[in-house]
Amino acid sequence: MQEDDSIHSEWKNGGFSIEQAARGVDTVRRIAVVAPSMNILGGQGVQADLLVKNLRSGGCRVDFIPVDPVFPRYIAWLRRFRYLRTVVNQTLYIPLLLMLRHASVVHIFSASYWSFLLAPMPAMLIAQLMGKKTVLHYHSGEADDHLSRWGVLVHWPLRFADEIVVPSNYLRKVFHKHGYSATVVNNIVQCEHFSYRRRDAVRPILLSMRNLERHYRIDLVIKAFALVTQHYPGAILTICGYGSEERSLLALASSLGLSGIRFVGRVEQEQVPDLYDASDIMINASEVDNQPVSILEAFAAGIPVVSSDVGDVRDMLRNGRAGMLVPPNNHVLLAMAVMELLEKPKLAVSLANQARESLDQYSWEGVSEKWFRIYTRQPA
Repeated sequence: MQEDDSIHSEWKNGGFSIEQAARGVDTVRRIAVVAPSMNILGGQGVQADLLVKNLRSGGCRVDFIPVDPVFPRYIAWLRRFRYLRTVVNQTLYIPLLLMLRHASVVHIFSASYWSFLLAPMPAMLIAQLMGKKTVLHYHSGEADDHLSRWGVLVHWPLRFADEIVVPSNYLRKVFHKHGYSATVVNNIVQCEHFSYRRRDAVRPILLSMRNLERHYRIDLVIKAFALVTQHYPGAILTICGYGSEERSLLALASSLGLSGIRFVGRVEQEQVPDLYDASDIMINASEVDNQPVSILEAFAAGIPVVSSDVGDVRDMLRNGRAGMLVPPNNHVLLAMAVMELLEKPKLAVSLANQARESLDQYSWEGVSEKWFRIYTRQPA
């Protein structure tokens, strides 16, 4: 145990090496991370990228296996066809899982529904057949519905996970409700990538950083913005992201005559800090959620947050002390919360300061010890 603690100390200090692992904790000699790549812009890809970089900077050998492998150029055009795209993706992805034979720990990121069946399930099955320790890192705010309705298609694959890890107490409670033990390890944000700016004068410049999918309710953000513009005609709303709702959202903005909305589409991660720095309020209206990375990024940039009260958001916003909480599916209250911040800049500064104080628990230093314990625990 004394040797374990010594290695753990070196892990936290960024000096964890393969040789040290071999001396005392053989189970972390090599880690395979199975996750979406940064080609799929979203929280899982961002978290997987940060995890891999931090593990490698600490001296761990890490293999990254993307669930969305790059199509060879000569068949790249097949991505335009929905079902054919899935067949080709799986044909390329499954053979990559043979790389798991080199790992001692397999860390698998997971969403819900069909995504769960197509990516995490085969990775878990192959890892277990190879006798590898398997960590399922489940991120979806739709977990309760997934676990309730998908029966054997979710509960049978979960048997192959030696550890279930979730980013929030909200998801831990969901898994407990369905008979599973889950360990909480928060999402992480690299604060040094963002410029913290104190907003003593809050401008009506709003930012939405969610993809254009139904459950993120960007339509409510647009409707709330329409109400804000009645009092602040020069207001600006920047909507980042892409997705299946893009056409209908563009039509909604046009029908409301909102000239202050900018749809900027897909934004690469290196451009994200500039968008936060240029904005003064972040607005989130999701109806299903977990622990949004975009809210953590807003914390790091000093932007006060207005969000629907779903998933783990209440805990993130400290019951309203670190951001404005409103009931889901209510664009009127979203608009009122935004205007309250515009009218009360001292409140906005106070909320942003409270949010900033919570960031330690979302840093690599704040979560690395938990990952060390998870990777080194012996399977039950």
